[in-house]
Amino acid sequence: MVRQTTPIEVASTLREDSSAIYLDVRSEPEFKAGHPAGAYNVPLLHLDESTGRPEPNAEFERVAAGALPKAGAIIVGCQSGGRSQRAAEILAGLGFTDVSNMQGGFGGARDPSGQVSVPGWQEAGLPVETTPLPGRSYDELSAG
Repeated sequence: MVRQTTPIEVASTLREDSSAIYLDVRSEPEFKAGHPAGAYNVPLLHLDESTGRPEPNAEFERVAAGALPKAGAIIVGCQSGGRSQRAAEILAGLGFTDVSNMQGGFGGARDPSGQVSVPGWQEAGLPVETTPLPGRSYDELSAG
């Protein structure tokens, strides 16, 4: 089962547990535009350049399993919480034992009227960066 958490709780976990990992499963362009400080990027989906539509990342399981510790705390986030929930379920199915989904994601979840229903990482004023730490970009993780 995947636990649910909030951006504020995630920030606290990351401060208190230096081994905890934030896994951003948004696309590479989304990640490069801004992401939680210290995040790793393994996209669940890629944008098909010819159609502009999202396509499953066929390498998601291989790259995640090769780059992340199965027993450590993994907090999964995306833009609003949907992709990350799916990715967290996949990781749990691969045998990762401490997986959480960050509700609200980076940009916040919105209700049908477009109002923010769950504030995201950015709206909470938490640390954001545009350059990943060494070894945390998808290019580097997928090569390993």
